[in-house]
Amino acid sequence: MIVDFTIFPTDAGESVSAYVAEVFKIIEESGLKYEHHAMGTNIEGDWDEVMAVIKACRKRMLENSNRISIGIRIDERKGVTDGIRKKVASAKAKMNAASAELGIRNAE
Repeated sequence: MIVDFTIFPTDAGESVSAYVAEVFKIIEESGLKYEHHAMGTNIEGDWDEVMAVIKACRKRMLENSNRISIGIRIDERKGVTDGIRKKVASAKAKMNAASAELGIRNAE
């Protein structure tokens, strides 16, 4: 499964990157496939593995903050592995094919 996950303190002021950096360490040390993006992180693994990472991130964030926000979206598809890479590659291939049909050149 792929989880799109966000966590941040709501009581830490305008900039929260130092807090987020702490959870990045936990995610990176988990050994799971992940991809950070501007609004969160995609993590790929089985339910127990991913939820253990999210639980550890929650615990760490609560050590430094009294109030946090957590957002979780899950895409679970049986039999799919390496979904983070495959989903993006599939969409880009379709985009390129559609553009080629129209004679449009994509900038990458």
